[in-house]
Amino acid sequence: MTASPASPDLTVVDARRGLSAAEAAERAASGRSNAFTADSSRSAWNIVRANVFTLFNGIVFGCFFLLFVLGRWQDALFGLAATANAIIGCVQEFRAKAALDRLALLNAPLARVRRDGAEAEIRPPEVVLDDVLVLRAGDQIPADARILEARGLQVDESMLTGESDAVDKAPGSEVLSGSLVVAGDGAAQVVRVGADSYANTFAAEAKRFSLVASELRTSVNRVLTWVSWGIGPIGLLVFNAQVMVAGGYAEAWRTGSWVQAVVNTIASLTAMIPLGLVLMCSIAFAVGASRLAARQVLVNELPAVEGLARVDVICLDKTGTLTLGEIRFDGAHGLPSPATGWEQVLAWYGAAPGANATARCLQEPYPVTEPLVPGETIPFSSARKWSAVSFAGGPAAGTWVFGAPEMVFGDAAADPSTELGSVVTELAATGRRTLVLGHAPAPLTAQQAEDETLPADVRAVSVLTFREKVRPDAAHTLAYFRRQSVGIRIISGDNPRTVAAIAREVGLDVAEGFDARRLPEDDAALADVLEREHVFGRVTPDQKKRMVVALQSRGHTVAMTGDGVNDALAIKTADIGIAMNSGAAATKAVARLVLLDGQFSHLPDVVAEGRQVIANIERVSMLFLTKTVYATGLAILFGVMVLEFPFLPRQLSITDGLTIGIPAFFLALMPNTQRYVPGFLRRSLTFAIPAGLIIAVALTLYTRGAMALEVPEPELRTGATIILAIVGIWVLTVLARPITRLKTLVIGAMFIALVIVFTLPPATQFFQLVDPGKEAAYPVALVTALTVGGIEAVRFVHRRVIARAERGA
Repeated sequence: MTASPASPDLTVVDARRGLSAAEAAERAASGRSNAFTADSSRSAWNIVRANVFTLFNGIVFGCFFLLFVLGRWQDALFGLAATANAIIGCVQEFRAKAALDRLALLNAPLARVRRDGAEAEIRPPEVVLDDVLVLRAGDQIPADARILEARGLQVDESMLTGESDAVDKAPGSEVLSGSLVVAGDGAAQVVRVGADSYANTFAAEAKRFSLVASELRTSVNRVLTWVSWGIGPIGLLVFNAQVMVAGGYAEAWRTGSWVQAVVNTIASLTAMIPLGLVLMCSIAFAVGASRLAARQVLVNELPAVEGLARVDVICLDKTGTLTLGEIRFDGAHGLPSPATGWEQVLAWYGAAPGANATARCLQEPYPVTEPLVPGETIPFSSARKWSAVSFAGGPAAGTWVFGAPEMVFGDAAADPSTELGSVVTELAATGRRTLVLGHAPAPLTAQQAEDETLPADVRAVSVLTFREKVRPDAAHTLAYFRRQSVGIRIISGDNPRTVAAIAREVGLDVAEGFDARRLPEDDAALADVLEREHVFGRVTPDQKKRMVVALQSRGHTVAMTGDGVNDALAIKTADIGIAMNSGAAATKAVARLVLLDGQFSHLPDVVAEGRQVIANIERVSMLFLTKTVYATGLAILFGVMVLEFPFLPRQLSITDGLTIGIPAFFLALMPNTQRYVPGFLRRSLTFAIPAGLIIAVALTLYTRGAMALEVPEPELRTGATIILAIVGIWVLTVLARPITRLKTLVIGAMFIALVIVFTLPPATQFFQLVDPGKEAAYPVALVTALTVGGIEAVRFVHRRVIARAERGA
């Protein structure tokens, strides 16, 4: 290691000693700490803005205040409903935010600093200016820093630059907060902290709310866009028709009937807006995340609850995912070799400061008796899967290589006909992890260390085996995914035979694993291999990412699980990244789901929660979209035919609240295990459009018929409200099937509430509901019966069209 020269504007700090406790306290007291407030979930302002300050809320509240100005406050009930929607949405998301913030705080990665010559782990906000950060593979860098020492240090800056290739860092270069150490080790002096950090917005990126790809949100936003384009012209069309009905613009202004024209126009426009659909999506995501938090699953991005339900291929890293990640030394299997001192070398590897979990397993069987002084070293890298060290004298003189047999000795280590290959293959077939210790007489040169190349005459000295305990819930969880037709790919850096043995232990029917060194470079050919093979060994981090991309290229929605820093790139690239809490900070930082207690068996819970969200929102969306379609149809029909709109806004509030809004809230949160099938919006519109058009046409025919019978306006409006209320309850019943006890209670309660509204004098007076009379009763009954029959026919055809489409898929 070499230290970089100090810059004129950089306080000189001894890299070996770091700051003293007093110096750190002085900097913290003067505000030079890393205490930058970065929300671990969606910010309070973002929650309020998303639920309150929207285009459609603007339209609704504009209409609300206009009715107040006109003195028609009774018709402004929809404004109260919109306010309630916004409050409910905010409350639900604030509750989810509080749960996620608590979990994120408890599980935030720690920063490693050197103070008073000793290493200490502290929370990232406690890092101060000029602190010396100790960097090792798997760390997430908490503040901008300048490299003082480096040994094979590689940093992934993709969070900042979008470039996924790891960047080599040398003394004097800078690293930015949010970057991930993927290989090597080193020390760096903090040069910018807190709000001054170039990348403070990235430092906790994965713990902040963001919009992962969500079919629900995309589909709902598409509908809102369509409606927003139609509101303006349709509003003008309806207003013109209402004025014409009143006798023209001059007459309407003279008599004041323009006020009723405005009220009728507002009634038609507010009915078109599916406000509650956005609310239901937000509530379903937030409640889903809260439920998973109670099961020790941290959802870094709320729509990920939906995402895992769409997954059809799940890629699993073996170590730490299928196995507990608790590696223990199994044994050393010596080979004929003149090399001596290999036990001392293993002791050095076990006690090295940057020892990984595997190397630390050597501390107990090979304690340090005679400390060795290393010369040139090549740190371990996940990409090449070996490390090397040279010693100048004594029995351990020469270069020692420790790593995966196939990566050090090539095909000879996988060929059972060779001396080394026979030992390695036999041991790997038992499910044990195999590593080899090799020796070369010549020491590493500085150039070889820099280029990360080995002497040509390395000979195998000993094959070391390690055992991993398979998670007790792994077999059950994988069986669940197989039953759900989710493809499984096990991807590991270990020997393919070892990986295959573990795969068989967890219930997969595989003969042997595929050696990733034989994977094709062509992306299309790689995708072909991934469709055919299921277990892969000797996979490099870059290959893991390529494998995820290849599966995505074939139309798969891919989940990737892992716990090591070598899994970080693949987890970030996958549609849904899942990390174990015991894993590296880098891995948890880019994952969308973190299993806090490391229980692999929680994944079925996440899938079930996601399916509940999708299936229930799809059902609810049909309610809201049916309303949007019939409201738009009515507005256009009555505008073109120059008819007075048959509802007051207050009357539409009845049907909106009791047949859509309130029951939708319950439907969105009910248990639902319906399997996910792509095409949410298409399926919803396949029902909503014909059903909505039938309702619009039916109400138009009723209005024309009632006018022909010279039914007075109050009776006509009451009749239209009765038709819409009964048909709305029927649509609710049709979409709620199969009917359960809980659904019966919800539908029954809504029906009773409607009866109360239509019978109690205070309610009938407020909503201007009267006895429709004999003249209107017959058209009301006939149109209601025909419309209900039409809705049943639409649902009958809808189910068969969807079933045919699913069979075709």
